[in-house]
Amino acid sequence: MTIEQLNSEFGLPGQLVFVAGQGGFPVIRIDNDHATALISVYAGQVLSYRPAGEPEDLLFVSRTAYYVDGKAIKGGIPVCWPWFGPDPEGRGRPAHGFVRNRTWTVVSSAVNGAGEVTVALGLVATEETRAIWPQDFGLTLEIVIGRTLSVTLVTRNTGSEAFSITQALHTYFNTGEIGRVSVLGLDGTDYLDKAGDGSRKTQVGAVTIAAEVDRIYTGVRYPLVIEDKALERRIRVDANGSHTAVVWNPWQKIAAQMGDLDDTDYTRFLCVETANTADEVVQVLPGDESRLSATYSIERQ
Repeated sequence: MTIEQLNSEFGLPGQLVFVAGQGGFPVIRIDNDHATALISVYAGQVLSYRPAGEPEDLLFVSRTAYYVDGKAIKGGIPVCWPWFGPDPEGRGRPAHGFVRNRTWTVVSSAVNGAGEVTVALGLVATEETRAIWPQDFGLTLEIVIGRTLSVTLVTRNTGSEAFSITQALHTYFNTGEIGRVSVLGLDGTDYLDKAGDGSRKTQVGAVTIAAEVDRIYTGVRYPLVIEDKALERRIRVDANGSHTAVVWNPWQKIAAQMGDLDDTDYTRFLCVETANTADEVVQVLPGDESRLSATYSIERQ
């Protein structure tokens, strides 16, 4: 659909408008009494969210992010699906699945009774997706923009056989200074150290970042809290349908090797991802559905 058609069918006067974003991709711009937000129809990706009165965005997006068909956008909330991490079958398929570099379909938009804007985006199986992953599915991303940001990923099995998935909401949080950031709520939780030898370790105290961190925490009990002393705020992460969390920061060397990150961008973000991965594999039966959701809120210190 064109920008004009999208606005005619899904625009909400004074609150939601479709515009051409970077790379020409349609972007949903939301401005209501609660917050402002940007959502890319390409990749089904929230790019910006800032509650009214807040001086800083919740989310980080790289200034050198790619806005090119077939490539992922570095930042915001990419959707990793139907697998998280490298191709589980080693066939050379894209890391983190194939939905973060496809254009989604706008399904609906509305204002609820609380004055929040709700948007639903969708994807369904095609011959192209079946060539990558031979399953019939319906995928819906439900986004609610209010005083909090809620994102729900709904997987429906529209085929005749059960399938298994791993997945994540790969959220990039905007941080003031990475050395003054800590993640609370994971003390005593086991994790797989992917930046090290892959062994299982146990978190002691708060998570702090002073080198490359790539950890899959298992048996997680939400909420988690990201304490950012430089921005004088806390970000609370609540989740449903997940007992796994990924904490990632590439640090200096890897950031410098990434064409879609500035060399110093690693100091300005931290990924804390609501996930089903490692031992938490989700099986979806024919005709059934699975829901993974996260709600983000900013608390002032």
